[in-house]
Amino acid sequence: MTKTRTILGIDPGTNILGFGIVRVNAASRPEFVDMGVLDLRKARDAYEKLGIISEKVGALCDLYHPDDMALESPFYGKNAQVILKLGRAQGSAMIAAISRGIPVFEYAPRKAKMAICGNGAASKEQVSLMVQKTLGINFDEKFLDATDALAIAMCHYYQLTSPLTSTAAATSWEKFIQANPGRIK
Repeated sequence: MTKTRTILGIDPGTNILGFGIVRVNAASRPEFVDMGVLDLRKARDAYEKLGIISEKVGALCDLYHPDDMALESPFYGKNAQVILKLGRAQGSAMIAAISRGIPVFEYAPRKAKMAICGNGAASKEQVSLMVQKTLGINFDEKFLDATDALAIAMCHYYQLTSPLTSTAAATSWEKFIQANPGRIK
């Protein structure tokens, strides 16, 4: 990456939605921009919550003009109703981005934890600590949903910059040998 890139990370939820914004500078280094939570617990019903999510995430898109949106994908737990509710929240955030021409990328919670902590079963506190150390910032633990969103944004950054996920990566042994002559003995 040679130009700056802004990534909006979303940790979807129907009661608390976390967001985090990372800007990748011209030197390809991630920088903290903003983070926060959207508290939806006082909304009257599920449909009002979905409207608020769409409106507020759209406002974040309009304010920061992200190049990409990275979302945590819902995971199956013990209650199927929970995954349906999370899917609706995620869909509302997706529509806000897609309607503005912003590409959307999904990452499983374990993948983001692995990218940030090297452990797919890391706790929210461990993720928060590593995000703070990586971005060189400090914040209160009451923002764990926001740090999860920053972790999703950072996971997307790592995905973009990884030589293993690059579209320029070798697709055959012949291309690999041509691209890496010094690695052949």
